[in-house]
Amino acid sequence: MTQQQATRKPGTPGAFSRWVQRTMNARTAKKIRGGRDKMMGMDVLILKTIGRRSGEPRETPLGWFADDDGWLVVASGGGSQHPDWHANLTAHPDRVSVELPGSGSVQVTPHSLDSNERDQAWKRITAAQPRLAKYQAKSDRQYPVIRLTPR
Repeated sequence: MTQQQATRKPGTPGAFSRWVQRTMNARTAKKIRGGRDKMMGMDVLILKTIGRRSGEPRETPLGWFADDDGWLVVASGGGSQHPDWHANLTAHPDRVSVELPGSGSVQVTPHSLDSNERDQAWKRITAAQPRLAKYQAKSDRQYPVIRLTPR
């Protein structure tokens, strides 16, 4: 067993998985910046956060869902814990922006939906993308739903 395997929490991605994720995120972000607005049948954006420990800029392509004032995103990745972008977003909520296909960045304010608000949004999200309900059913954690509102 390597040192990383000994210290990594069960159900979290290892070094190779993180490398694949970074590589695919970079490729996907390039496509979004080139104007591609859908992937796997979902509208996409680039979420820009600041690393909670590193303080370095981070970019994560995500599917989004329409909301009255902005965009809804679901923190579904990450295995047994919320994905890194979610931790970055909550650590530095004042330094979050989104980039839409072919557009510049827009500063946003993130708001994690709770109970009734989340339930209503979740129904709309899973009606649009039923596979998210299947992923959620296989997880021990409830996926956070985040509203991103332009500032």
